[in-house]
Amino acid sequence: MTSTRPELTRLAEGEAHLFYVFPGQVGDADLLRAYRDLLAPEEAQRHQWFAFPRERHQYLVTRALVRTTLSRYADVRPEAWQFRTLSGGRPEIVRNAGVPPLRFNVSHAHGLIALAVILERDIGVDVENTDRRGGTLEVARRFFSAAEAEALGRLPPEEQRARFFDLWTLKEAYIKARGMGLSIPLDRFSFHLEPAKTLRISFDRSLDDDPAAWQFEQYAPTASHRIAVAIRRERGPDYRIVTRATVPLADAGAHDGLARVTAAPNVLARPRRGGFAYR
Repeated sequence: MTSTRPELTRLAEGEAHLFYVFPGQVGDADLLRAYRDLLAPEEAQRHQWFAFPRERHQYLVTRALVRTTLSRYADVRPEAWQFRTLSGGRPEIVRNAGVPPLRFNVSHAHGLIALAVILERDIGVDVENTDRRGGTLEVARRFFSAAEAEALGRLPPEEQRARFFDLWTLKEAYIKARGMGLSIPLDRFSFHLEPAKTLRISFDRSLDDDPAAWQFEQYAPTASHRIAVAIRRERGPDYRIVTRATVPLADAGAHDGLARVTAAPNVLARPRRGGFAYR
């Protein structure tokens, strides 16, 4: 196990970092004991509330990922970070003097946890396990925009499930970046994923948002998982998102980079990318 005080990492201008961990690969007893030592009292209490070992383990790894990753960027011990929750449910750092203006967002699903970190900008990340039970087209018709549900229904049945989770993760990442939770109705904005065309978003007028202000990326780290990242970059250039498979306290924090395309479980597939505009 490495030190809990790794060498500091710099977030370059126009760059965001995406860390992800497979909790099923984290089982060392000493490592898990170290994770428990990082928890704040309220986190330790919540950790014990989970009735099932899998959920308890996932929560522990998630909190360790957040705390140890933030300590890559500032001279703050992982156990010393303090957080507050905004009215929409988005967590933020209670920042002290000398700490850079870090923003982060975290998401987890069965088998995968992801954490996105950026300076100052709004950012959201969502993770879904595509093997989980539940309808796809029926859910889309109930909650998605009419345009999204119609486009989904036109696909062959064998393609609908993957497309559903592409849409679901993108929509969740957007509302998490906005920090407003489900107070933003999912049917008031649409993602357009036409083949051979740039991924784009459009908004109902009631949302008063600008498609050109947003950047979205998608990843498939395994055959059963989807990750989406949303960044409010305003009208500047796209951010470079650097990715890294990690195990909290057990790696040195080097990055894989986006250009690699491989079936190995610790490297993300090439993302779907694009700028956005009304059409």
